[in-house]
Amino acid sequence: MRGQMAKLLATLPQCGVLEQILLRPARDQPMQQVDEAIVQLGEGLRGDRFSGRPDSKRQITLFQAEHLAVLASLLHRESLDPALLRRNLLVRGISLHALSGRRFRIGEVVLEGAGQCHPCSRMEAALGPGGFNAMRGIGGLCVRIVEGGTIRVGDVVQAVPEEPDPS
Repeated sequence: MRGQMAKLLATLPQCGVLEQILLRPARDQPMQQVDEAIVQLGEGLRGDRFSGRPDSKRQITLFQAEHLAVLASLLHRESLDPALLRRNLLVRGISLHALSGRRFRIGEVVLEGAGQCHPCSRMEAALGPGGFNAMRGIGGLCVRIVEGGTIRVGDVVQAVPEEPDPS
């Protein structure tokens, strides 16, 4: 059973696409959309106010584009601006949950899923009453940078093949 589960978790042939890059230049400033960004090893995105530590699990944050409709529905809205969610990258076409705990590539950059990006209390102000609870379980993914470089809107998002278990 254990081998079968490992095989299921390792099977991720789908590729996604990077739809949006958002940077926050300073505290309490709105997110700014850019077409490309430099990913700095051990730090995060150049131009973003968050400057992660080399050992930080939250160097960049991602949100699943498909969850925007779910979130808007839960909040009784027609649509939702991704900038309100305070996440850096909007990705479509690949499950972010499936990337948790594994390495993946966006363009020339290699990242490692470090766990769920849980919502904070600021979601109540950004999304209105119930915003925090609406985001629970779909808040996105926190990642560590493994290899830096440049990412661009439209870049392919794909899992890095896992090394086979030698045993």
